[in-house]
Amino acid sequence: MAYILNIETATKNCSVALAKEGKIILCKEISEEGYSHAERLHVFIEECIQEAGISFQDLSAIAVSQGPGSYTGLRIGVSAAKGLCFALNIPLIAIDTLQTLASQAKITEGLIVPMLDARRMEVYSAVFNSKFEKQREILAEIITENSFEEYNETLYFVGDCAEKCKSVLTKENFIFLEDIKFPSAKEMCIISYDKYKKSDTVDVAYFEPYYLKDFMVTTPKKQ
Repeated sequence: MAYILNIETATKNCSVALAKEGKIILCKEISEEGYSHAERLHVFIEECIQEAGISFQDLSAIAVSQGPGSYTGLRIGVSAAKGLCFALNIPLIAIDTLQTLASQAKITEGLIVPMLDARRMEVYSAVFNSKFEKQREILAEIITENSFEEYNETLYFVGDCAEKCKSVLTKENFIFLEDIKFPSAKEMCIISYDKYKKSDTVDVAYFEPYYLKDFMVTTPKKQ
């Protein structure tokens, strides 16, 4: 009986889902501008375990969003996941954040382009087919009017970049699903269970989030 705790903190959405055999039992999540992950994450984890009527010792594995995404958010999620894995001596499963985001788009044809906001006109993006199989690797790219012009299929864009990209990506085959903004631990459940069955896990001691590019620290201007 495989209970897997799924943790998603790569964006503004702090999300935890408990699943049994890949089926969701409970999900706790909140999306806030202030990134309250440090305060909310451990509370959500405790609530999922308690409300499900199980103990931490019943968990078979921990799954965590590996990025790309917010540097701070990823650090918080991965640190919590590693701590649980070490304490419980259970495996760690890493989940592609953009695959989790793409999995919310239920389409029968065309391609899904999950995009997460980076800075200015830059996004983290990838391309998946309707079966959520990756068709193009993850990139940190600057969006221009020529972006994705090589695709003739219908492209369904999901993520938190619609507001800044809609005025630039205007081809007729581009469709923005604006109600899908952030990845959620709910979509991680089936992915993590599939990985668990294949023993597709990562080394708890050495695993690091997939930041994609260096974290930039800006120095305030002197008054």
